[in-house]
Amino acid sequence: MLIRQDVGVDELNDVLAAVGPRLRELRRERGITLAALAATTGISESTLSRLESGGRKPHLELLLPLARSYGVPLDELVGAPQTGDPRVHLRPVTRGGMTYVPLTRRAAGLHAHKLVIRPSVGEPELKTHEGYEWVYVLNGRLRLLLGDRSLVLAPGEAAEFDTHLPHWLAPDDDKPVELLVIFGQQGERAHLRARPS
Repeated sequence: MLIRQDVGVDELNDVLAAVGPRLRELRRERGITLAALAATTGISESTLSRLESGGRKPHLELLLPLARSYGVPLDELVGAPQTGDPRVHLRPVTRGGMTYVPLTRRAAGLHAHKLVIRPSVGEPELKTHEGYEWVYVLNGRLRLLLGDRSLVLAPGEAAEFDTHLPHWLAPDDDKPVELLVIFGQQGERAHLRARPS
């Protein structure tokens, strides 16, 4: 049962007073008698009747078996307020031909991004910075320059590297490449392997 912390005593009493009529309506909609409900919940008929009429205050020991018997969430029995949209809407950032979609919002530690890199006509410009990076190719072909090595990764392949090494990422052809990237600013390793070493 989700009850907001800022709910006042009067509002709480109103919520509790509405439970009885809601229970009676639910039972009648389903065509269940008090005797049948008592048999499935283990709650006496007199207690169920007093609960529906408001003569008995609802509490978890009564509401849980009722919710189970009716096959509804506890929130539905008490008329709990909507909790809002649980989805996280993170905004993509585009710069330098790359679109980053953040998948985490942590200030420190590991950061996860979906990264889409569009083809570019420029020369590779290798960069270095603090951290450790793990990349997994979702779609397209990735060209990874890492120091003096040139690698091509296909969908389903992964690479991990210390970002102190000069590196550059780009599509290997004229199509965008989509990656899952996990980056640790302080050199945290993802400890994920595409295949045994």
